Order: sequence, then structure tokens, then C-alpha cells
Amino acid sequence: MAKSKLVKANEKIAEKVVGGYQKIEEGAVGGFNKIADKFVDYYLTKEGETVEEARERLTGQEKERKEASQAESEKRSAQQQGIIGANRQSAQNATLEARRKAGLE
Repeated sequence: MAKSKLVKANEKIAEKVVGGYQKIEEGAVGGFNKIADKFVDYYLTKEGETVEEARERLTGQEKERKEASQAESEKRSAQQQGIIGANRQSAQNATLEARRKAGLE
């Protein structure tokens, strides 16, 4: 079955649009990566270190910071749960004591 001229024209337009988008995307991403590499090279590399090595080192440091932050968060959460439990127990004890004084128990 032969395709109509309209369908063929739409396909050509779609190919051009997608191709144009891909070129723009490649240009934008490529430009960003060039700028990022220059920044890392100028500000973040240590003496004798390549940009790739600096990126790996920075990635490792970021991972360490995230792990430390997560461990600290879990520690704080456990402390808070302990405090909540102690407060709950204290409130229950105070309620029982008040009921005893009132002669309800």
C-alpha cells in the first residue's frame, strides 16, 4: 500500500525536527561538559592530577560525605526515638500517679 504524500511529508518533517533537536542537545551538553572540565581543571585539580582523576576523587569524597551524613541522621533518629520513648513512659507514670492521688486506682 502506497503512503500518501502527506504521510511522507510528515515523516520528513519529523526526521528534520528530531535531527535538529539532537544537534542542539549535543551542542548544549558538549558545551556544558567543556565548561565543567575547565572549572574542574582550574579550581579543583591538585598538582599533577588530571581532570578525570579530580572528578573521581571528588565523586569519592561526595560519597563519603553522604554516607557520613546518613549515619549521623540515623544516629540522631535513634536518639530521638529514645527520648520519645522516655517521655512517653514518664507521661504514663505521671498519669498513673495522678490517678492514684485522685483515688481512681
